[in-house]
Order: sequence, then C-alpha cells, then structure tokens
Amino acid sequence: MESPTEPLLLLSETRELVDIGPIKGPRDLWREFKAESRKLWFLAGPAIFTSVCQYSLGAITQTFAGQVGTLELAAVSVENSVISGFSFGVMLGMGSALETLCGQAYGAGQLDMLGIYMQRSWVILNTTSLLLTPIYIFAGLILRVIGQTEAISASAGKFSLWMIPQLYAYSMNFPISKFLQAQSKMMVMAAISAAALLLHTFFSWLVILKLGWGLVGAAVVLNASWWFIVVAQLVYIFCGACGRTWSGFSWKAFHSLWGFVRLSLASAVMLCLEVWYYMALILFAGYLKNAEIAVDGLSICVNILGWAVMVAIGSNAATSVRVSNELGACHPRTAKFSVIVVVITSFLIGLVLSLLLITTRNQYPSLFTNSDEVKQLVIMLTPLLVISIIINNVQPVLSGVAIGAGWQAAVAYVNVGCYYVFGIPLGLVLGYKVNLGVQASIAGDRIRKWGGEPEDIVDEIEK
Repeated sequence: MESPTEPLLLLSETRELVDIGPIKGPRDLWREFKAESRKLWFLAGPAIFTSVCQYSLGAITQTFAGQVGTLELAAVSVENSVISGFSFGVMLGMGSALETLCGQAYGAGQLDMLGIYMQRSWVILNTTSLLLTPIYIFAGLILRVIGQTEAISASAGKFSLWMIPQLYAYSMNFPISKFLQAQSKMMVMAAISAAALLLHTFFSWLVILKLGWGLVGAAVVLNASWWFIVVAQLVYIFCGACGRTWSGFSWKAFHSLWGFVRLSLASAVMLCLEVWYYMALILFAGYLKNAEIAVDGLSICVNILGWAVMVAIGSNAATSVRVSNELGACHPRTAKFSVIVVVITSFLIGLVLSLLLITTRNQYPSLFTNSDEVKQLVIMLTPLLVISIIINNVQPVLSGVAIGAGWQAAVAYVNVGCYYVFGIPLGLVLGYKVNLGVQASIAGDRIRKWGGEPEDIVDEIEK
C-alpha cells in the first residue's frame, strides 16, 4: 500500500519538471512522442481496461438475455440504452466536473481539496438520482407513450424497476472514479473492475441460463456487480491509501455547491448529448417495421460500438488527467503535445479494432443472438459500424481535452449542432422517407461524427 507521503513526493518531483521546449525536428518529435506515450499509457492502459470492464457488465447481461429470446434482448437493450443510458449520461457527465477540478487541484498541489470535491459531487449526484428515480418507476408507461411496442415497453419497464439500485451506484461510482484518476490511481480501479466482471459473468450465466430467473435475475446480478465496485473502491480510500487527498467527511462538502452545480451541469450537457444520441437511435429503431429485429440488430451494433468507445473513454480519462495536471502545473506546451500523441494513438487503435470486426463479421453476431434474421442484419451493418468505430475512437479523446481544460460549455454547443441539428434529422429522413431503415441510423451516426467538434477543440487549444 502507498504511504501517505508518497503522493507528495511524486507531486514535488513532477512540479520540478519544466515545460517541454519547442520541437525543432524529427528527432525532437520522436523523443518527446515516446516520453509522452509512456506517461499516457501508464494512465490510459488501466483506464481503458477499467472502462471496458465496467461497460461489459451491461453488455454481458444483454448478451445472455439474447440467448433467451429476441424479446428479452430487446427489453434489456432498450433499458440499457434508453432508461439506464439516460441516467448514465447524466451521472457520468456531472461526475466529469471532478476531472477538471481534481486534476487541476492535484497538479497545483492542493491535495486536501480532492476529497472535498468528491463529497460535493456525491451530494449533487445523489440528489440528481432522487429526481431521476421516477423515470425508472414509470419506464413502461414512458416507453409506450413515445411509441415503443406494447411487448417491449412492458418487459423493459419491468426490468427498469429492478435496476433502480444501479442508478445510485452510478451517483457514487463516478465521483470516486474521477477522484482516483486525478491521482493516477488507475491500477486499483482496474483490479476491482476485473474482479467484478469475472463474478458478473459467472453469476449472469448461472441465474439467467441455468436457473432460468430471466430478467429479474439479470437485474439482481447487474445491480450487485455495480455496488461491488463502489464498496471495494470506498474500502480502498477509507483505509488511508490516498494520503492527504482523503481526510474524512467534512461539512465543507456543502459549501459553494451552486458553483459546483453549474460546472457539473455543463459537463453533463456535453457528455449527455453524446450518450443520448445512441439512446435516440435505439428508440427510432423501435418505430421501424419488424421492431424487435430492428432494435436487436441496431443494439448489437451500438453495443459493439460502445466497447470501442470505452477504449476511447479510457484514453479520454488519461488525456483529461494529463491536460489538467499539466495546466495546473503551468506547463501548456506539454498539455498541447499530450493531445497530439493521444489523438494519433487512438486513431490507430480504432483502425485495429475495425479490421478485427471486418475479418470476423460472419462469426461475431452469434455471440449476441440465436436469430438468423438479426445475424444477417448485423453482418449487413458491419461496414458502417467499423467506420463509426474509427471516428468514434478520436472524438471522446478530444472531449477529454475539453474536460481537462474546463471548456465543457463551449463543447456542448458544438455537440448540439453535430448530434441533433444535423445527425438525427438526417437519420430520420433516410430511415422513414428514403426507407433505408436501420442503415440510416448508423449512417447518420457516421456522418454526424464528421462535425466540427474535433477541429473546434484543437483550434481552441492552439489559442
């Protein structure tokens, strides 16, 4: 276990480093690229692993549900993408305010504030969870009102009621994650998430397929897995492993809440606009002909895209920590160069993942469903899916730059234009007027990703 003085020693050593100098040639570029890559992968490797493991909890539940039947798969898909997806976007977005505050406070040596920030975020996110709970309670009615089929609405509504504990796990977990990330404590998060994933896979197989508990059993296991992560991380923090950054509960957590709420809301808007876009795709698929097949096929593609995005979100976390730490330590050139390195690296990762999907396109759909119709639809959508993965692997990384620098509000405006003014209307026109169906949703996703967000952020960095 790390001693309480070690973070201070590490911080002292970091702050003695100067900002990188101007890069004058290929040799300088290669030297700095290697050095920055080592720093990024020290953070990004465990962060990517953690993100993939945590995302896989819901994805594995969805996979086992697909082995039961198309209705069960559609119900879990709609709940994961629409009900939990809505809450996930809110919680992750609001919790991301800590990436700015904790990262810059750690870089500036204000270690005592990290624990206070985390407690403030708990207060805000748990209050938000109370406000979101009625969405889970009335999920079935809400889905029927917005046009989902009776069968899908009823099954997804039942599953949503059982998933209320996950909402409160989100409100605890995301502040904890940002608190630990700011201190580069990625390995403990990775170890806990790996243990949760292994347990979740075994018990999901046991209760869903062997014991036949269906959607109720799936919900119980998924809730338990998320709370296992929360409790294990809290034990690590409370045992003194974080030194000065955690000195116990404090009434200061209730001070300056309004300013914290404003930054949290800006962060939530920025990330919610991204997460809710996929929620909209699943909803629109439910309005197409043969809704269960359309929802199942698109949800499998979005599920796979989500795994790829988790790789990018892990890089997002590493980038946010690097940028916020370096800005807090007054090293702007190092922060800028970190962005260049992570964008190149993320693009190459996306390219490798896409090649893997293309080569296995006739095999991987069988992991998610027994329906031949759904398999054929997924195979048909795979070329569009891989293009989305390549682009998607870069975009969340650039969002991490915005979070690290505290530009959430500006990026929210860009996201509104790219996702909703352009992307969704295009998908609706192609899907319903031109009759391209689900392909249109994936195409709309791909085209909207070519919006102005990456250039806007990079231009802002250059200023």
